[in-house]
Amino acid sequence: MDEPRPERFVTLEDYEEPARAKLPADVYGYLAGGAGDEWTLRENRRAFERWLLRPRMLRGIRDIDLDLSVDLYGTRISMPVLVAPWAYQRMAHPDGELATARAAARAGTAMVVSTTAEEILEDIASASDGPKWWQLYVFEDRAATAEILARVSASGFGAIAMTVDFQENGLRHRDTRSGFVMPIGLPSSEQRYEPALSWDDIAWVRGCVPELPLLLKGILTAEDAVLAVDAGVDGVVVSNHGGRQLDGAPAGISALPEVVEAVDGHIPVLMDGGVRRGTDVLKSLALGAAAVLVGRPCAWGLAVAGEQGVLDVLEMLRLEIANAMLLSGCRTLADITRDLVARADA
Repeated sequence: MDEPRPERFVTLEDYEEPARAKLPADVYGYLAGGAGDEWTLRENRRAFERWLLRPRMLRGIRDIDLDLSVDLYGTRISMPVLVAPWAYQRMAHPDGELATARAAARAGTAMVVSTTAEEILEDIASASDGPKWWQLYVFEDRAATAEILARVSASGFGAIAMTVDFQENGLRHRDTRSGFVMPIGLPSSEQRYEPALSWDDIAWVRGCVPELPLLLKGILTAEDAVLAVDAGVDGVVVSNHGGRQLDGAPAGISALPEVVEAVDGHIPVLMDGGVRRGTDVLKSLALGAAAVLVGRPCAWGLAVAGEQGVLDVLEMLRLEIANAMLLSGCRTLADITRDLVARADA
């Protein structure tokens, strides 16, 4: 169910205030908020300002020469941007995850679907022919987890992004003050997530779906990046859970260089947290990310205009990436190398 496309929206941030006006206050607070004093939430944006772009000139590139596409685990997507997982999307719009899946497919990219959508995972899988990954929370009930993973595999999901930074909820004071209550009636609301995951559990998850690439989402240090490689995973996502877990943790863009150095090219490194501009994407790729994930802007687009709103957010970002590549002298993503960026405070 598409809704009228808003006029004069030109950046991703333009969607947030209209979304806030449409959503119940507690739902907006849940989607927008972070943990503790929300230092990490704010740092996710501020940290991008500490990196400068170093554009190269006279490269003989026209806009029609640009190629934004990237191959991830055998699937070619149209740009190095995936839709990040976020929970209970029907709070934002009646079509929820189905609309997001259709928008991602229309944009030619992949959607990472949250475990909280487990009751409709087959519907999401069939909502579009676009690539989809499954974001995994491991339940204490391992049989239930294994059953979900079997459904995920049977439904054609292309990868598993296992979240590893959710021992319990971060202290999200906005939700406490607003009295926000998670939606009821979903199977995940009746299950308890495993609070004591360890590196030994990686092999168990791998054993449930050995045919699918397995990424760990929530890695922020070189030490854990090395352990991830040793555990045999297929990739990591540098992430602080959108600033919603441990306040005081580094921004994704700040942790990215040490994680990239630690994996030493053995596995792809993706990143999320605070990406709002095409220039943010270029900085992330220059520091070694294979792609980025974007969450809250898609939530605001969904709230404002359903499927069309999510698509517009993704297309705005594509336009900005192309513009930034052209002005930086980069014809393809392979041209976005470490020497494209420098520390602003160096």
